[in-house]
Amino acid sequence: MDLIIRDARIFGESKIKDIGIKDGKIAKIGKITEDADEEIKADGHLTSPSFVDPHIHLDKVLTADDLPPNKSGTLQEAIELIGERKREYTIEGIKARAKKVIQSATRNGTMKMRTHVDVDTIGELTPLKGLLAMRREVEEDIDLQIVAFPQEGVVRDPGTEELLRKAMSEGADVIGGMPHHEKSPEEMREHVDVIFEIAKEFDADIDMHVDETDDPNSRSLEYVAKKTIEEEYEGRVTAGHACALAAYPDDYARKVIEEVKKAEINVITNPATNLAIQGREDDQPVRRGITRVKELLEAGVNVTFGQDCVSDAFYPFGKADMLEVALITAHAAHLTMPEEIETVFRMMTYNAAQTLGVEKEYGIKVGRPADLVITNAPNPKEAIRLQPDRWVIKRGTILASPSQ
Repeated sequence: MDLIIRDARIFGESKIKDIGIKDGKIAKIGKITEDADEEIKADGHLTSPSFVDPHIHLDKVLTADDLPPNKSGTLQEAIELIGERKREYTIEGIKARAKKVIQSATRNGTMKMRTHVDVDTIGELTPLKGLLAMRREVEEDIDLQIVAFPQEGVVRDPGTEELLRKAMSEGADVIGGMPHHEKSPEEMREHVDVIFEIAKEFDADIDMHVDETDDPNSRSLEYVAKKTIEEEYEGRVTAGHACALAAYPDDYARKVIEEVKKAEINVITNPATNLAIQGREDDQPVRRGITRVKELLEAGVNVTFGQDCVSDAFYPFGKADMLEVALITAHAAHLTMPEEIETVFRMMTYNAAQTLGVEKEYGIKVGRPADLVITNAPNPKEAIRLQPDRWVIKRGTILASPSQ
């Protein structure tokens, strides 16, 4: 063995076990009597597969201090502020900012990530080129998927449709969207249709921002679900945010959730950002601003959560630590019972791996890549509560340890 982890408490299992690693893969699980070149004493601490962040915007991170303050605190003002900043983007600047956050994420145990990158007629493909260059530099530490994201719309930003196709040709992995940002329901549907057309052209998965608004009349999620079934794209579509779902009348919300389940759509909630920017125009009681996490989980929908933003016009905080986001999610979604806390931890591991489509190469099983996190806590509750130091192992190589 190259590396043996002694006395690991594997997430989802009751017994303490050793984990043997050879040539970057898990070679043995159980009682291991042989020696190894290197050993880690887990001492019964929680050991899990890599943390997974399925939703972040690396092209925008760490821009907050270079922008005017978002005085309204709203999504719309944030989009306007970052729109001006995009005119000054450089490939090197994007690469440097994104790399800092990637380094924080990997130290905190995230070794799989999906980032959106703005593709529009303002910044054109500069943000994408910056992230592609950065990805090449960190590929040994993190598996990064890139989503071509039309933040400014498709119909309302003529020229973006062609830029999206160029982005997919030049290295983006997933096609994004933001249909509710269009000017009318008709243009919303046209936006969705264009995204599905591009997805099928490139045989790519879809990951759209859907109804990131408090407006109960914003109803693109139902159309996305129906379009997914119509195009036979079940299991390949993700809806991010879906905030308006919480504002819908209960009967309509139940109908939409049934459609989402039928379409096998993954849903990503981003509570850190949405708690901050939603409900800004409400009188008391102020809405929480996140989607119906519990109802979606109860319906059998695959639900996860993301960091979304790190110090930008949308959200001033964030440290690329999924345990911090897990704590916020548990509060915001009222997931605080023992079994619910286990679900929260699963949302940032196995559920998120399913969202990224990497579940077949994920998990603590013999033959799988040795991408592991040993958290200095006995169980998920204490890991989320304390967010303690941790060992981070990527393909059998130790990237971070509590002593570092």
